[in-house]
Amino acid sequence: MGRHDTYQIFILFCLSLLLHHNILKNVEGLACNWGTQASHPLPPNIVVKLLRENGFNKVKLFEADPGALRALGKSGIQVMVGIPNDLLATMASTVANAELWVQQNVSQYISLYGTDIRYVAVGNEPFLKTYKDRFIRSTYPALQNVQAALVKAGLGRQVKVTVPLNADVYESGDGLPSSGDFRSDIKTLMVSIVRFLADSFSPITFNIYPFLSLNADPNFPREYAFFPNGSGGGAKPVVDGSISYTNVFDANFDTLVSALEKNGFDANKIEIIVGEVGWPTDGDQNANPTMAQRFNQGLLNRILQGQGTPRRRTAPEVYIFSLVDEDAKSIDPGKFERHWGIFSYDGAVKYALSLGNGRQLAPAKGVRYQAREWCVLSYQAAGNAGAVLATSASYACQNADCTSLGPGSSCAGLDPAANASYAFNMYFQKMDHRRGSCDFNNLGVLTKIDPSSGSCRFPIEIDTSRHEMLKPPPRKSAAPEANWSMVVAVAAGMVIGWTVFFT
Repeated sequence: MGRHDTYQIFILFCLSLLLHHNILKNVEGLACNWGTQASHPLPPNIVVKLLRENGFNKVKLFEADPGALRALGKSGIQVMVGIPNDLLATMASTVANAELWVQQNVSQYISLYGTDIRYVAVGNEPFLKTYKDRFIRSTYPALQNVQAALVKAGLGRQVKVTVPLNADVYESGDGLPSSGDFRSDIKTLMVSIVRFLADSFSPITFNIYPFLSLNADPNFPREYAFFPNGSGGGAKPVVDGSISYTNVFDANFDTLVSALEKNGFDANKIEIIVGEVGWPTDGDQNANPTMAQRFNQGLLNRILQGQGTPRRRTAPEVYIFSLVDEDAKSIDPGKFERHWGIFSYDGAVKYALSLGNGRQLAPAKGVRYQAREWCVLSYQAAGNAGAVLATSASYACQNADCTSLGPGSSCAGLDPAANASYAFNMYFQKMDHRRGSCDFNNLGVLTKIDPSSGSCRFPIEIDTSRHEMLKPPPRKSAAPEANWSMVVAVAAGMVIGWTVFFT
């Protein structure tokens, strides 16, 4: 082989590096919501590894959690960081307040940690009817001020603003998507917000929940909540002119499309994000792993195939709700609120999900647990505890998560004694196995035998203190993209050197 042939082979090698690098950069990943309202949250570094190993390259945080934002630094994961509704009035009052928030929660993490923040979500579903107009006046001014603060910080092109909204901001009088329009009481406001976002090249974000549609209406056609799988059967289509809708997700999304078009917007030129969509696994008769697996696999298939809707063929960006269960969330909407995760509280896989290319959902690694022991009702007390037992179990559930005990839930079939044992254990776990936390007026006793039975799991909580003592992994000197840039730069330098050598 001559010098010229060797040179050509090397050039091809370098070009393959560049091509491979571009292919890696263009691979589309998955997006999800990472909620942190847990009494014993998974350590952020473990969550980031969980995201990466399962192909999630976009994540939405509901607030600027410092641990999460630091762990996401140089991870290759794009971030949407939220401003809670309770801060909207502060953001709306002065631009200076928005500038301070942006400096502390966006600029700092980008510059110091290399966190790839792409969006700021101003509020979360602020126009819900249950809020009774509490955030009506502050949301739009807050949005404008945050946008101005990002521009002043030199981040106007890199970081975009949005407002995650519930699908109840639009409606259809006859139930057909083609009749969609924004809710009459906020129509003028919605048009202003959409126009502002469109003018600043920012996305609009809407949350769609087929589960809630099914759960709220006993007459809702069950099959219409799920995506058709192509094997026949399924829901009776809803016919809207020339379009037949076979699932509520498409119908709901296209109601939004109609609302946009009815108010003078071109829905194909506006970036639309589905900020939340998913299915819970517990806390309700319609919330179980089987139904969640069916819905989320159908959702993933659409995402992986880049499937749009009948009125908008361009697939929206979709954030799955959610990554892990949160035992400290409010249960005002329902006990299912704490069970939306595709992973359990500890990162364990709840049900199989195919992520494409032969990949399956993989669990979290490196999780440390408290000692393998449970608190249960003592055998001696089971038969004669009476009112004292009921009071103790009630106290335990007031201070720990007992949402799995409700009707239709995973532990609904327990007898009174096992019901009390479950309550005692949840309290014991939440209290980190502290001395006296399994007393309950001498009704409780410790056991090393797992009392779990059937679908009812008696968990052992994460040992957050042990995680805190672990040394953090060494920080890499550069992000994955930067490392590839170095490889490419070195290769280019070698090409120049070889060029000189061979000429």
